[in-house]
Amino acid sequence: MGFDKEASSSSQRLRPPAPSENTPLIGDPKPLSSQGKTFANVFIAIVGAGVLGLPYSFKRTGWLMSLLTLLLVAFLTHHCMMLLVYTRRKLESTNGCTKIPSFGDLGFVVCGTVGRLVVDVLIILAQAGFCVGYLIFIGNTMAHLLNAPTATHLTPKILGLAPKSFYIWGCFPFQLGLNSIATLTHLAPLSIFADVIDLGAMGVVMVEDVMVMAAKRPEVKAFGDLSLFFYGLGVAVYSFEGVGMVLPLETETKDKDKFGRILGWTMTFISLMYGSFGALGYFAFGEETKDMITANYGAGVISTLVKLGLVVNLFFTLPIMMHPVYEIVERRFWSGRYCLWLRWVLVLAVSLVALLVPNFADFMSLVGSGVCCALGFVLPTLFHLMVFKGEMGWRQWSSDVSILVLGLVLALSGTWSALQEIFSVKV
Repeated sequence: MGFDKEASSSSQRLRPPAPSENTPLIGDPKPLSSQGKTFANVFIAIVGAGVLGLPYSFKRTGWLMSLLTLLLVAFLTHHCMMLLVYTRRKLESTNGCTKIPSFGDLGFVVCGTVGRLVVDVLIILAQAGFCVGYLIFIGNTMAHLLNAPTATHLTPKILGLAPKSFYIWGCFPFQLGLNSIATLTHLAPLSIFADVIDLGAMGVVMVEDVMVMAAKRPEVKAFGDLSLFFYGLGVAVYSFEGVGMVLPLETETKDKDKFGRILGWTMTFISLMYGSFGALGYFAFGEETKDMITANYGAGVISTLVKLGLVVNLFFTLPIMMHPVYEIVERRFWSGRYCLWLRWVLVLAVSLVALLVPNFADFMSLVGSGVCCALGFVLPTLFHLMVFKGEMGWRQWSSDVSILVLGLVLALSGTWSALQEIFSVKV
């Protein structure tokens, strides 16, 4: 959950006045990164709150199907990330483009204003979707910790509100303050703090999973209903949420010829970590696995600290993840200038959506299917096809077209499947 994750149309400083559609959105050059730092940057850009819903996805689709789906998504994500890198290198070497720093800039070079608009809209939906998921997690977790139903109070209320709604509204004034910070530079310490808490909490959760699994050994299934494949795929795509940052990360890499290999090793490591986290959570609780794995743990001191740590993590990550949204919206509607009231309206909109969505994992699947598939699979292959159409052989052409069609099918079918789960539609 890094401070510049998915910020494919973002800068890390205040912009000069009145930028145009042609103005690159990345700031001054930074020192180039070593291979180790590139590995860490890619890891931070990809790993996010989506991992918390993986055990529930494993329960719905079966542990073996989920593992295979994770590996498939990791491979496709890596492949499409590299397509973006190859497309940019081609354009910069042949078309006289001196700098294409971001996903949005690449869309503008390939498809003009329409290309940038499509990328911008998808980034807004993805980033805002992540933040909605964060608020759902915060509200549900705090309600579970402090206001769980009892024998005498089956539907507890706080000031006339459901506990989840109360805690989301409780976050609102503080988020208005945090989201008023104008530059990512001041948010960077929050990013580091959030990532440390996230990794520590994941480690504790996995240790507790092993202990519970050794004591209970619940029955598990390798394959679930095939109709839930698209649901699991949406959750997996949501979990690999960093495709928009690949171009800035490659720009900052010192040895660019080795970037693809570093990216591949990082994706492999993340896939193993995700697979272990999802499988251990499901193996520990079986059919009792909840949509957020933290809801399965009792009221012990350690589990309570883990839940509170994740709540703090996502609370401070939310303004970081919203920053790309502000940069795009302010560029398009406020001439690139800082606009406080516009930011507050967006925070209100995200909070209202979070109040209406009941389930964290279902919402993950919806965002992953409907938005992240298009952003991560469809656009990279489409841009690559348009730039290399006169040079590629039939194998590369078939590969691009297959992934593009697969991305469209997965986006449509996965969105429908997730909406069915959210609204409990039985067909």
